[in-house]
Amino acid sequence: MTDEPRHVLITGIGLVSSLGEGIGAHLDFFGRGPGLQPNINSQDYAPYYVHGLPPIDWSKQIPKRGDQRQMETWQKLGTYSAGLALEDAGIPMDETVRGEIDMIVAAGGGERDAAVDAMVMERARGSNDAGGVINDTLSTELRPTLFLAQLSNLLAGNISIVHKVTGSSRTFMGEEAAGISALYSARARIASGQSEICLVGGAFSAERKDLILNFDLAELMLRDEWRPVFARSGAHQGIAVGSVGAFLVLESPEHAAKRSAKAYARLTSATGDRGRRERERTSQRFADLLPKLSSSMDEVMVLSGATGLSDLASIEREVLAQRLSGAPLRAYGTMLGHSFEAQMPAGVALAAGALSRGMAIPPFDTGEEKPASAAPRQAVVTSIGHLHGEGVCLVEAIEASRP
Repeated sequence: MTDEPRHVLITGIGLVSSLGEGIGAHLDFFGRGPGLQPNINSQDYAPYYVHGLPPIDWSKQIPKRGDQRQMETWQKLGTYSAGLALEDAGIPMDETVRGEIDMIVAAGGGERDAAVDAMVMERARGSNDAGGVINDTLSTELRPTLFLAQLSNLLAGNISIVHKVTGSSRTFMGEEAAGISALYSARARIASGQSEICLVGGAFSAERKDLILNFDLAELMLRDEWRPVFARSGAHQGIAVGSVGAFLVLESPEHAAKRSAKAYARLTSATGDRGRRERERTSQRFADLLPKLSSSMDEVMVLSGATGLSDLASIEREVLAQRLSGAPLRAYGTMLGHSFEAQMPAGVALAAGALSRGMAIPPFDTGEEKPASAAPRQAVVTSIGHLHGEGVCLVEAIEASRP
């Protein structure tokens, strides 16, 4: 292990969302300028808003049909975006090479059997023995492999099988906090010398009626009228879920140099915390996570992973106004939707891509977000989870950035 922390480079990005496939497609979309419109499905999930996936040819990253069939959508999305990141980093499909790659994944649980859920409710309706009906139905109708398919570490397992990534493997659960912890752990391992190269990220499938029901029962969903993230308040606040797969290849400078890999940007820090959600405590924890910056505020870009819940958004904006006043602020959930485990990895992916291009991302909400006056040199990516967990990543431009 090295005595001094090493730099951590971002050498590969795999990003899939409602806006398209690949970091280039996302940056090209943002490059169209102000007035951008998100890709939202408001018909199939009314009165809710879902940023669903575009058509995807899964076979481009998951060649075997058998592998595809045994994966639920969130697993396919994660495996696909992990493949994009490895391909983008220029890592060959060689078991010896990929066997040295460590993997850290942020994942949720599997999908429910919606047909059986509907059957349970239909049979139990009007019955004097609802409990007996539920037990009988579940014992006879659920497929035996359902609970196996819900294991969160199956995403890492599928990535290992499909993409031959067979170094150490870790899976974090815990929604937004999982994505924060995954990035913290991956960066710390490389900086300390415990790892040379790591695949890190997460995936979330938004087009799940069971999850939408759960979130709505908790009064978390945005309904009836869509608004940009920072414009949501009062009766018009809440989460618009988004399907996102976001994976990054992180690498030490020495390892990247050996294979002549170019980097998008440097992941300078990744920090997180959690605690009681009293306003003052949350505000202080979030403020303590923010880094000290070397650039002037007009060269700093803040990419906020805000959920759309107005109380949390107001905390974040108050702290940012005090600590990073003048830095352009972009709530990328306005365009991608909110993706829980994948939210922080997606923000870091967008930050690294934009810094590599020297691109000032335009406002997503012209009423709340102001244009940038200069190309960014540093990007602060934030996340305050809908229930728990706060995190901040600092991404910095490097001289030998990718074209």
